[in-house]
Amino acid sequence: MKKTILMLFAVLLLNTPLFANDYAVIRFGVDPNYAPFAYKDNKGTLTGFEVDIGNALCTQLRVRCQWVESDFDGLIPSLNAGKIDAILASVTVTAAREKVIDFSSEVFSSPTAMVLRPGAELAKGTAVGYLQGSTQEVYARQVLAGQGIKIVAYADQEQVYADLVAGRLQASLQDAQQAQSGFMRTAQGAGFVLGPPIESELMPSKSAIGIAKGNHALKALLDKGLAALHAEGTYARLQDQYFPGVNMFSGQ
Repeated sequence: MKKTILMLFAVLLLNTPLFANDYAVIRFGVDPNYAPFAYKDNKGTLTGFEVDIGNALCTQLRVRCQWVESDFDGLIPSLNAGKIDAILASVTVTAAREKVIDFSSEVFSSPTAMVLRPGAELAKGTAVGYLQGSTQEVYARQVLAGQGIKIVAYADQEQVYADLVAGRLQASLQDAQQAQSGFMRTAQGAGFVLGPPIESELMPSKSAIGIAKGNHALKALLDKGLAALHAEGTYARLQDQYFPGVNMFSGQ
């Protein structure tokens, strides 16, 4: 009887989708409005640093990538509902998020900074925009709002920049490298400057792939793939392509 139970348990393990060898497709959740990490090119094709990382991971692991687009604040609910397998969308590793999802090893690290017009100063009543559901939202609510600054949430980062350019915002708060290598390299962003990095425990710098709580098999699979991308030089090549002269990997 005991032997039969053990055999049945083994069969169940081999047939569960959480078993690493059974992944034929990895469904990555992504926010396509966050250049240069993830965006649509002029042909409408999804591309970007994290998209290329994900595709390279799938090649390395011999599985197929399926990209599922979503607003940023909908990604964790989609993951926990089983609609996607993982989130590859500049998700910062925080203590609050670690209570509801697990994370892979580091994908990249980057601080937060403000984008504003030269000479602009933030004071009571001025407006700062941020991406809804981001760590910047936590900082805006807990710090900026307490200083009398008007904080405004947006469903995607491109909407933040649109209102910044239109003058409806005095500043935007986001990942510093996203601003510097994305918005500020566009014609619209040419008239703006990047403020100094903002040091706060509310906004850690390390980002990783979000995974459903307890999915140890997928974590092991992705960690193995990420290590291989570093070992074979793919990570360094993509880093140089999107962020020339910048070290995006802290090794944390």
